[in-house]
Amino acid sequence: MKVTDHIKNAKRTLFTIELLPPLKGENINSIYQAIEPLLLYEPSYINVTYHREEVVYKPRPDGLIESQVIRKRPGTVSIAAAIRFKYGIDVVPHMICGGFRPQETEDGLIDLHFLGIDNVLALRGDPPKNEKAFVNESGGHVHASDLVHQISRLNKGIYLEEDLLHPTPTDFCVGVAGYPEKHSESPNMETDLMHLKEKVDAGADYIVTQLFFDNRKFIKFVEQCRAIGIKVPIIPGLKPLSVKNHLNLLPGVFSIDIPMELVQEVQKCKDNTQVREVGIEWAIAQSKELMQFGVPALHFYTMGKSDNVCKIAKAIF
Repeated sequence: MKVTDHIKNAKRTLFTIELLPPLKGENINSIYQAIEPLLLYEPSYINVTYHREEVVYKPRPDGLIESQVIRKRPGTVSIAAAIRFKYGIDVVPHMICGGFRPQETEDGLIDLHFLGIDNVLALRGDPPKNEKAFVNESGGHVHASDLVHQISRLNKGIYLEEDLLHPTPTDFCVGVAGYPEKHSESPNMETDLMHLKEKVDAGADYIVTQLFFDNRKFIKFVEQCRAIGIKVPIIPGLKPLSVKNHLNLLPGVFSIDIPMELVQEVQKCKDNTQVREVGIEWAIAQSKELMQFGVPALHFYTMGKSDNVCKIAKAIF
């Protein structure tokens, strides 16, 4: 079932989660272990992230340094399919621009279509860790809106090869990312909202947001979206704060503010066990307020660990 159908048919706020593929060399059991405690709360769908290749530098026997391109977390499509067929839960694999040419993107979408997976989240993707700016593949998509446009054309049966004998339309429901505190690369909020509308105009069916800790910023973001004609569902993305270092790490990585009240509570904690409990309580309060606001779903970034999200879900669902 499509994400938009889940929203349309829902009698309550939906519970959804996002998972990381395991590191190369590990097995899928870590994914199952993260999912199974959450089944009690009936997640409507599960997102599976995609991670592009990166360059690592390794010493050679002759003393020189050799660069190697590796992908540390492969398997998004196969993990999504495994979850879909093991648990019967709908999945939303991520598709990214970085590292792909349109032909490779089309092949990936065809694989998903053949597997009966009809949801995707279309993202530009971050630059590799060793690069400061995003650079697309030769001929590849520069913006997420370009990727959305390609998926929308495929939904109309328009493939890259124009002389196909039986060009069957796909039927993907397409999600895109939104940023309540703007994307770090946008010069201002107005520009960021303009880019978001471009993604919706290209065919996006719903928006899921970057994590945030201040609900007032999300509510203002929704109001701003509606004011410029964005009418698709907007789903808040939440990540429970779990270690003290998040106070320094998350603002830099995600370009977000952490409310002073939360900062002060975390600073009082003697260890990360206490921090984790503070993060759970904050996320519960956030979730309850967002549900009162009328959000269609709550989307939790689990990072592969589900014990804190279980406690949050138990309190609100």
